Amino acid sequence: MTDTVDPMPRRRAWLPAALALALVAAAAWSACSGVVKLSPAELLHSDIFLNLRLPRIVAAMLVGAALAASGAAYQSVFRNPLTDPYVLGVSSGASLGAAVAIVLGLEHSVWGIGAMALVAALATVWLIYRVASSARGLNTPTLLLTGVCLTLLLGAVVTFLMVLHQDKMERIVFWTMGSFASASWLDVALLAPATVAGSVAVLFSARDLNLLLAGADTAKSLGVEVERVQRRLLLFTTLMVAVAVSTCGVIGFVGLIVPHAVRLVAGPDNRRLVPSSLLAGALFMLLCDTGARTLLQPAELPVGSLTAIVGAPLFIYLLYRNRR
Repeated sequence: MTDTVDPMPRRRAWLPAALALALVAAAAWSACSGVVKLSPAELLHSDIFLNLRLPRIVAAMLVGAALAASGAAYQSVFRNPLTDPYVLGVSSGASLGAAVAIVLGLEHSVWGIGAMALVAALATVWLIYRVASSARGLNTPTLLLTGVCLTLLLGAVVTFLMVLHQDKMERIVFWTMGSFASASWLDVALLAPATVAGSVAVLFSARDLNLLLAGADTAKSLGVEVERVQRRLLLFTTLMVAVAVSTCGVIGFVGLIVPHAVRLVAGPDNRRLVPSSLLAGALFMLLCDTGARTLLQPAELPVGSLTAIVGAPLFIYLLYRNRR
């Protein structure tokens, strides 16, 4: 039995190694950049680096990897390149859970915000899955439309909460714009296991994802338990997205643009697409966050705004190039 997607040509095997090297270089540049300039020799002896910049760098890489891996999984499971955690409403669901936790006074409890974000994200995914499922399987157009509608609805509810609780508005706005300004080692401790577990689940499902690209019926005939694979991946990816949102807020475009861009270079084989997307997502998020805190220093831009400003034109360009 062979996969429905041919292995990536050897001439493209350099991509993961190149992304890994670029990630190391970007991390070094980010560590030295900021209001306080640090030389490489000063890093290990600087509290600014060890307690502020390093946890922020690690958190940005983990969130970028989590969103990119989730986007790659969604796009293969639903056979649609426009599917990502933001479009499906998963990020908005987690954001609403975080907003409710803040309103209830749980903002000083990381587990409280994280738990509420996870429950709301899982409820959103379950609702979307139920609406789009039928005896013939998942209906992708229904899935996307439901996700877009829920994203608008949940965003409206968050706005409503801000109006009712204006004393909490500044804190809630954080979740709608995204930022790593308050990233700490505690956030890294929460992000790392969720990102690792979710990434491993997606990596080990790469062959099933390849077969799903040929359609649910074909995948079933080749021995894939389609519904079981879909539920497992939705659970793990939702866990990653919920933890990411609970620590840094809603950040769009990463789960959409990164897997799509990697796919144009590496091809559709998920055995190479997923690890490359993990590295590319970490790199993209790190570069955006470094730009967010250095472009207008000492002021700081919301990283979610920067990912959209960079990601939207880039995505349009890639679509245009691919069409030609």
